[in-house]
Amino acid sequence: MFEFFSIKETLTTAMVLFAVIDIVGSLPVIVGLKQKFGKIESERAAIVAGALMLAFLFIGNKILKFIGVDVNSFAIAGALVIFIIALEMILGIEIHKHTEAKAASIVPIAFPLVAGAGTLTTLLSLRANYHDINIISAILLNSLFVYLVLKSANWLERKLGPTTLQILQKVFGIVLLAIAIKLFTANFAQLFTTYVKF
Repeated sequence: MFEFFSIKETLTTAMVLFAVIDIVGSLPVIVGLKQKFGKIESERAAIVAGALMLAFLFIGNKILKFIGVDVNSFAIAGALVIFIIALEMILGIEIHKHTEAKAASIVPIAFPLVAGAGTLTTLLSLRANYHDINIISAILLNSLFVYLVLKSANWLERKLGPTTLQILQKVFGIVLLAIAIKLFTANFAQLFTTYVKF
């Protein structure tokens, strides 16, 4: 497995996950939760989110086979989800309605804020194009980054300010949009060659 390790692939997949998770863009939500519940268990939230992502990376394929869906079709569906998330980030609109938080740390931070539907579908979309070891490394890097952001949420929000947070959100939205189009075209081409015979 380690012979397939690539720093370039790891950084690419890490950036994709970083943009989808958008933990920096979620800072106002995290600060609000901290004020509401008093304390956020940063370590617990990061570990649970990382474990959920790793589990779905390996079990997700089996679930797909069980329901009779191939990876390329799921990757296209994932690309569409990423496309919608990107539109939300760029245009500042809310397409997906978030449910109200009942408790901090695991719900709603680990799931669905970090390891939500968008992140989980992205993982399988990435698996169709990148090696597992690089995706695992990207998950670990993002889990560490999530922990650091959660730990210093109040300080980061004060330093960055709402304007900087909005700019970052839009920049990562554009990156995400480009990734969604790339995933869609690559997997659509694969499906086309598989099912259309000349």
